[in-house]
Amino acid sequence: MSDSRTVVMVDAYAPTRRLAPVFHKAGYRVVRVQSTPEAPLVYQGAFDLSPYAGNIVHTGDLDATLAAVQDWDPVAVVAGGEVGVEFADLLGELLGLPNNGTALSVARRDKYVQIETLRAAGLRATRQLLVEDAGQLEGWHAGFGGRIVVKPIRSAAGDGVHFCATPEESVAAYRKILGSENIFSHRNDAVVAQEYLTGGEYVVDTVSCDGRHQVTDIWKYEKLTANGITDLTCGVRLLPRHGAVQEALVPYACAVLDALGIRFGAAHLEIKLTPDGPCLVEVGARMAGLDLPGFCQPALGEGQLEWIVDAYVRPRRFAARAGVDYEVRKHVVSAWAVSTREARLKAYPMMGLIEGLESLYDVRPVVSPGGRLRRTVDDLSTPLIVNLMHPVEEIVDRDFGTFRYLDGPSFYELDEDS
Repeated sequence: MSDSRTVVMVDAYAPTRRLAPVFHKAGYRVVRVQSTPEAPLVYQGAFDLSPYAGNIVHTGDLDATLAAVQDWDPVAVVAGGEVGVEFADLLGELLGLPNNGTALSVARRDKYVQIETLRAAGLRATRQLLVEDAGQLEGWHAGFGGRIVVKPIRSAAGDGVHFCATPEESVAAYRKILGSENIFSHRNDAVVAQEYLTGGEYVVDTVSCDGRHQVTDIWKYEKLTANGITDLTCGVRLLPRHGAVQEALVPYACAVLDALGIRFGAAHLEIKLTPDGPCLVEVGARMAGLDLPGFCQPALGEGQLEWIVDAYVRPRRFAARAGVDYEVRKHVVSAWAVSTREARLKAYPMMGLIEGLESLYDVRPVVSPGGRLRRTVDDLSTPLIVNLMHPVEEIVDRDFGTFRYLDGPSFYELDEDS
């Protein structure tokens, strides 16, 4: 390893703002690389560049970008988010630094290729169709029967995901998705249809170093049906490292990492535990979103952030500690409000009750008074996030139930003329 003290982070935006300071604490400067000339729409707006010693914007000239990166003599290239996965693979490979390589980069981003790669490896994989036209999809759904999922092959945060009970609904979803722009400002040129997986949905977050995988945190999604979405996520709950569910999830998750060639860095796996066993929904070869890593330090003592630093710049420390189980010091539920209205918000009249919850950690308004509510249909359209944390699990459970009870029409004061 070089004596340089520089780490390159590709496409670090606000959701991954917590990672650079952890590298700083370990004694490394961080240089940011932006893989596109313009920031994706979902990330546009004020962004603090002060944690970064440099900011290199890739405008299409790979040689120029590579030379600019080489000037910093980095010891690692890290994907700062979903859009940066493939470019981080490419830079890491060209620089000869620890990386996942480019051979399976597409499988780590394209949802259809991802699932087919698992199937080829002999792992449980959802049945699916790469949609070529409406008639093909209609016939496939009719022959398949029941509910299916129709979604873009590249996106995140539930963007563009449709649960379809009939072939007609599937065709309507396909036509809505195809050609639209996803949250990363890319055109949806392809659509995949998949079987609907019955069972609870879980998150397994990991960090890998030279092929050795460390489970850093495990979560369960809380779900409800609203606004026409069958499995709308309304929260996420931290789970202990061990339990019957975890013992089923973790070996499968590690096999998925191996099949997709994830040997270095973070991964965020979403897995359904079906009656036939665990089955992947999708995986991102990067740190978790939803600020899950930010909850791990106060709840567990450490999480993906600290393990990412070890994997890239302290591999001996990673190897010495790998396999040690995390212990829950504080129980966590991140609860998301579900709006059923499209209107201008005047106030949250019950905010005093929320602020009085015993386990309240913080409140994060996505829509503030004066802003416009949208109907909640995915992770990005929740108007308000209430984070709960407490050493006693029952108190968190009670307060989460109270929040779900309060989150109804009376929770929002609306400007009816808007």
